[in-house]
Amino acid sequence: MMHYFHRQVQLWGEETQTLLQSKRIVIIGSGGLGSSLAFALGASGIGEIHMVDFDTVSLHNIHRQIAFKMGDENKFKADITAQLIQERCPYVKSYAHVCNFEEFALKEIEVDLIIDATDNLPTRGAINTYAKKIQKPWVYGSVEAFNGQVCFFEKASFTELFKITQKTPAGIAAPIVMHIASLQANLALRYLAGLSVKKDQLSYLFFNEEGELMTQKFMLPQSNE
Repeated sequence: MMHYFHRQVQLWGEETQTLLQSKRIVIIGSGGLGSSLAFALGASGIGEIHMVDFDTVSLHNIHRQIAFKMGDENKFKADITAQLIQERCPYVKSYAHVCNFEEFALKEIEVDLIIDATDNLPTRGAINTYAKKIQKPWVYGSVEAFNGQVCFFEKASFTELFKITQKTPAGIAAPIVMHIASLQANLALRYLAGLSVKKDQLSYLFFNEEGELMTQKFMLPQSNE
């Protein structure tokens, strides 16, 4: 196993790599962010990964949801991403849950970290409520157009900061999806490996009028929940 993870072992040693084998995560959503997260975290050595999504692949998904290819139309996204993880890394157990988040939560599967890869505010609100209930942190990520947001939620509350509405996302450029998922994956991996992580800080990434990538950071207040 250590030979498979050779470059990571060089980074943090065999003890930390072995620690990752005991960790369990759930990725809520197996589309744009979820596909990229499956690649980024699926072969990192995390012991157990649960992929949750009720949706099937559509033709217009394929250009930005990198786990899918032509011919995958009408197949369940969770099934494909879980299989992809298993094929790439024999040292991880991956599970597909073809259901929505509320149905997954009822299964009461124990995890160390929840990762948001959804595309709507009500589900993120439900994730926040569930994370508070089971006292586990979660990693938020969202994308729209060329912009994105990332935050490691621990003591702050998503529902106290964001107005929960049904909002149809605008168009999305594929590279920003992979970029935001990469930042989420780095936060998740550092946390699971026992490394320092800046918590409850919202990072907003966008391109200014000159085409320069900018990042604004906002410290979030602790929750009253």
